[in-house]
Amino acid sequence: MSPYWSPLVHQLAPYVPGEQPKLAQLVKLNTNENPYPPSPRVREAIEAELGADAARLRLYPDPTASALREGIARLHGLAADQVFVGNGSDEVLAHAFMALLNHRDAAGAPRPLLFPDITYSFYPTYCRLYGITPQTVPLDAQLRIDVDALIAAARACDAGGVIFPNPNAPTGCGIARAAVERLLAALPDRVVVVDEAYVDFGADSAIPLIAAHPNLLVVHTLSKSRSLAGLRVGFALGQAGLIEALVRVKDSFNSYPLDRLALVGAQAALEDAAWFEQTRNAVIAARTQLSADLAALGFEVLPSQANFVFARHPAHRGAALQQALRERAVIVRHFSRPERIADHLRITVGTPAECAALVEALRQILG
Repeated sequence: MSPYWSPLVHQLAPYVPGEQPKLAQLVKLNTNENPYPPSPRVREAIEAELGADAARLRLYPDPTASALREGIARLHGLAADQVFVGNGSDEVLAHAFMALLNHRDAAGAPRPLLFPDITYSFYPTYCRLYGITPQTVPLDAQLRIDVDALIAAARACDAGGVIFPNPNAPTGCGIARAAVERLLAALPDRVVVVDEAYVDFGADSAIPLIAAHPNLLVVHTLSKSRSLAGLRVGFALGQAGLIEALVRVKDSFNSYPLDRLALVGAQAALEDAAWFEQTRNAVIAARTQLSADLAALGFEVLPSQANFVFARHPAHRGAALQQALRERAVIVRHFSRPERIADHLRITVGTPAECAALVEALRQILG
């Protein structure tokens, strides 16, 4: 600790990202990266933007990202003023926490923000950063989001907002669009943020609900289904009033969140529908096979609609399995908290060869 830190810094417990090890011959299944490269059009677009001498890099990018926002709007049947883009979906979420989820009651006391007790661990980090009071709502016995419990809790505590991933992380379980619509209708005076980082792998998107629900913000990323984790592009969709709030926060923080290469690369990836379908279907097929192979080894595997699976073996501790896999150059993610999931492993769906290597390593470990 430094005497120069502000009081806020002393209170922070930063988010811990997945490990990025630099080991040779590694089967890396711990950070939900897409095992396939992005569309070839991405490289072509970036090379065209650079030109022969990269002279365009001396110029600032478009602060409004107008071409990318218009492309996203066309893709989803929205208007450009219903689209916000940022430096990865984590930055978009951070702006949403500040702009839309940080509310106080008439006496000035913080109104709680609701999210599931087992979910994306960046949410409590943002709450600490922005002074938001978090309140968690337990997943049900099958580790699924309980919409009725969220509604009841929001009314009981006068919540300022609700946020959850669909499908949820790290469980991979999704909820139907009708359930999201029921939540929106029950809480019309509260913002509901649906974090759809993994939705393209099989869950129902809430985007069709935007027109009828001014309290809905849907957040997407190009890191997963578009294979652009290294480019850092995310976006939010909602009615214009919500988007304006995000723009106000963004322009009070960083007017140029996306560089020139990210802007054109993201647009190229979104325009290549055939590549998207091909790689997405390959991940879904590998997920089906991996789930079956794990079940055959005695694992309990939650039904996943993401590009990862969440599984536990009733006879083995999760931490021990993670370490044994690491000794065989296979990296997966383990969460020690909360206790209810301490024996689960979150396993990214890799290529068929990577998944086969994982299964063979587990077969050796389990004997």
